[in-house]
Parts: sequence; structure tokens; C-alpha cells
Amino acid sequence: MGFPIGSGEMRHRTRGCGFTLIELLVVMAIIAMLLSLAVPRYFNSVENSRETLLRQNLSLTRHVLDQYYGDKGKYPESLEALVAGKYLRSLPFDPLTDSNSSWIIVPPDTPEKGGVFDIHSGAPGNARNGSPFKEW
Repeated sequence: MGFPIGSGEMRHRTRGCGFTLIELLVVMAIIAMLLSLAVPRYFNSVENSRETLLRQNLSLTRHVLDQYYGDKGKYPESLEALVAGKYLRSLPFDPLTDSNSSWIIVPPDTPEKGGVFDIHSGAPGNARNGSPFKEW
């Protein structure tokens, strides 16, 4: 037939239909705490991977410059000459400046040896170890 108005069964039925504000706040606090632990680690790993990629690109390009010098007896006039000579598929990418045209070109000690002896990153600022990117 029905339940009397004062019955505990009726109160139990209407109360179990959702979450309370306290429960939602507790869940949101737990999520915020987990994010506060994860987000700094994520950004540190992104910076670390950019620095690692920059080191690899510099090392590879310097190795290719040495190969070019060994083959031709002089350094290339530009980085584009490495691509034209099929020493590289494309110009190296600087992950800190998001560009392949921001490299700082270091010429050899005498102009007769070519135009590109070494390259450095054109990124401003310092690495995580404190050294300036322009000195890498």
C-alpha cells in the first residue's frame, strides 16, 4: 500500500540519489593535491627533454661539420650547404627557440677555411645547470 510518512524507509529512499557537497569537495581536494604533485614534474621533464634534444642536435651538427671538412678540406659557407651536399636531410632544429634559423654561426679562424666552423644555440637564458645556452 504505501509507507507511512514518518517511516525510515521513505527517508532512506530519497536521500541516496546523489553526492553531498562535502563529498564533492573532498574529491576535488584529492584531485588538486595529485595535480600539484604531477604538474611540476611534467614541466621539469619537458625542459629536460628540450635541453637533451638541443645537445643532440649540436653534437650531430658538429660531427657533420667535421665530416664536411674532412671531405672537402674546408668548412661549409653556410648550414644550407650541408643540406645541399646531402650531409643533412634538413637544417637542425633548435627546440628552445622553435626555429632552425636562430643558430649562432662561429666562423673559423681564417676566412679561407670556409664560413661555418661551429654553431651555438641562439636561445636566451641559462640551462638547468646554470650555463648559458649560447655557450653550448
